[in-house]
Amino acid sequence: MTGYLLKNCAAVIVDEGNGPSVRRNVDLLTKGPAIQAIGENLSLDPLPEGTIVQDASGWFVYPGLVNTHHHFFQCFVRNRAELDWTKLSVIEWLDRIYPIFSRLTEDCFYHSSVTAMAEMIKHGCTTAFDHQYCFPRHAGKRLIDRQFEAADLLGMRFHAGRGGNTLPKSEGSTIPDAMLETTDEFIADCARLIDSYHDAGPFSMRQVVVAPCQPVNCYRETFVESVALARDRRVQLHTHVGEGESPVIEARHGMRTVDYCTELGFAGPDTFYAHCWELTHDELRKMAASGTGVSHCPEPVYLVGAEVTDIPAMQAFGLRIGLGCDGAASNDNSNLMHCIHSAYMLQCLTASTRQHAVPAPLDFLQYATSGGASLLGRTDIGRLAPGMAADLFAIDSRRMDYVGTRHDPLSLIAKVGIGMPTDLTMINGRIVWQGGEFTGLDEAALFAAAEAALATVEF
Repeated sequence: MTGYLLKNCAAVIVDEGNGPSVRRNVDLLTKGPAIQAIGENLSLDPLPEGTIVQDASGWFVYPGLVNTHHHFFQCFVRNRAELDWTKLSVIEWLDRIYPIFSRLTEDCFYHSSVTAMAEMIKHGCTTAFDHQYCFPRHAGKRLIDRQFEAADLLGMRFHAGRGGNTLPKSEGSTIPDAMLETTDEFIADCARLIDSYHDAGPFSMRQVVVAPCQPVNCYRETFVESVALARDRRVQLHTHVGEGESPVIEARHGMRTVDYCTELGFAGPDTFYAHCWELTHDELRKMAASGTGVSHCPEPVYLVGAEVTDIPAMQAFGLRIGLGCDGAASNDNSNLMHCIHSAYMLQCLTASTRQHAVPAPLDFLQYATSGGASLLGRTDIGRLAPGMAADLFAIDSRRMDYVGTRHDPLSLIAKVGIGMPTDLTMINGRIVWQGGEFTGLDEAALFAAAEAALATVEF
């Protein structure tokens, strides 16, 4: 069984369950999928069979990042001037972009998934959750199967959010008919995916989340049946909440979205929502009381121009918080590392308007690691400690970029930012990215295949 001994790490961010701390000038030993030990002079004689020694001098070693909200398919619809948020109203933007989504093929979903996950791995992300709610009828039902295929190719730990939309545009949704499913279709495919892929065991590389797209685009029964299936199969629940739709839900159902979801049972320790920027403090307190978590996606704030999410209040009320890239339609990259810096800086920008203090820089790193693990229901990832999954990334701090910063690795990412790919990314004990290359893969070939698939899309 292969293992690695990372020798002479300048700093390792260790968390044995009592919060992160920095251990200086130590070694880190892995065996198979797990961390075996972190300490000084681990040059065991002899080393466990199959152990590969890696010089880690100058390296800062961090727990792998955990992405908790994305839409991989949108990587094929980014950096396009004709879809610029600043030149269109939200309704105009939706009317232009959804027909494009509806023309994507099965191959597009596969290659856009490879594209998103590759970028995440380069920037230290080791676990990816994707909210795949786009199912054009012509593309078939095996789109998430292809996402698992892409994750296997890259070695990514992948949680698939099986999304869906059931309410027709004629009844108030924003979804073209070509992307609609019935509730029965949606639930049946969620069950198929759980049966085919979901692994609840330690160090699982594949899990499934029941994730209807959002209340405004689904019938009530879709959410009711989602709760029943998820609780029966013991999987997580996810949806979009609090991104401007609450007045619509109130007009339809007589209550805002948090109360609506709570009434349906779509809340609790097995549930997390994306965004939540428009929620009141009372609604945030209700979420905290139920154990419902939030995936904060900071970078869409720049494009959409909406309110800056009140993370200080969420932290003060005890909500579980994770970070997400969000889809490339509202964030044109898949760099969760950058989101840590963006999230912190946005809160600093609005500090004078808040009732509660901005959380410490370290807290933003935790949102992207142990916080994300909590949202996904994982206790085996998100921290570096013996017995935890060997999910980590390393940066060589011996660069001009880090002069004057090396005294505080805990705050480095949030305050300074890391503007380049990692020197190493390891997932489940396997090095998947090192020295500017994907292990065992030809990036040029991946690029050419993705570009060829993109060329089939009609804009």
